[in-house]
Amino acid sequence: MPMFTCRARLCAAIVCLAYLVPVHAGNLVQAFFNDLDTLQADFHQEVRDGDNTLQQVSDGKVWIQRPGRFRWDYASPYRQQLVSDGERLWSYDEDLEQVTVQPIGEVLSATPAMLLGGSEPVENVFTIDTLPAEGSRQQVLLKPKSDDSNVTALLLDFTDEVISGIRAEDSFGNITTFTFSNLVRNRELDTTLFRFEPPAGVDIVGERD
Repeated sequence: MPMFTCRARLCAAIVCLAYLVPVHAGNLVQAFFNDLDTLQADFHQEVRDGDNTLQQVSDGKVWIQRPGRFRWDYASPYRQQLVSDGERLWSYDEDLEQVTVQPIGEVLSATPAMLLGGSEPVENVFTIDTLPAEGSRQQVLLKPKSDDSNVTALLLDFTDEVISGIRAEDSFGNITTFTFSNLVRNRELDTTLFRFEPPAGVDIVGERD
């Protein structure tokens, strides 16, 4: 699977966690997420393979607006965007001059995080463990109960009761780690952040409407 497609699915999964996990994962997670309407942050992303060899390092900014709207802007090493208006996910690669459009349900249905937004209780889909605190650091571990999931574990990292990172491991042993900084909750966001207009001349793959 192309790196950008994997990145799109993983980011979408993590964004879903940011507004779907809350009420079942313990007091810390509940306290942070219950009143969450918007979130914005800088992020640093590292991808390692099953041998723990560093494969890719990326940096950028993320914006989330509940429900279902998000934007990930990758600034380095390549300029890429993932934008959801709540109905469609737009994946734009500037170097390739290509935009891929998919119904958001098609993308997120492949991730265990999307199951958190369904009618089935979270505890029926994941085992959820709050790990022992280390000073101001607290971690919450989620493991899917289904053997069909591509993601085998998601680890949410909190520092001083604010989410500071997420670590995801897939069935191939690859590990993707996001570290967040300059995080701001519930600041009003410009709704145009979640609208994507393809630049002139780019190839568009998928249905726009």
